[in-house]
Amino acid sequence: MITDSTRRGILDLLTAGERPASELGAPFRISQPAVSKHLAVLRAAGLVSQRREGGLRIYRLEAGRLQEVFDWVRHYEKFWDLKLEELGRYLDRRKRNKP
Repeated sequence: MITDSTRRGILDLLTAGERPASELGAPFRISQPAVSKHLAVLRAAGLVSQRREGGLRIYRLEAGRLQEVFDWVRHYEKFWDLKLEELGRYLDRRKRNKP
């Protein structure tokens, strides 16, 4: 879902406010059908919502769902920190033992 760089970019654009679908694909140089597919994935995940305004589909970021992702990732952060510290110690030992 948010592992795709285009989807993350779309979410970034929506942090500035609502935008029509036609504007969301421009920075990525992708077709409108590709934009629609990305938006459908983001809608299904509850990360964006859509409303109609005339003939336009206007998208909005649903930041509350991102908070859930953040909370989940934060839970595992302590494990990553520990592993990075272990990696640093390992690399320091290797550097000291190099001839």
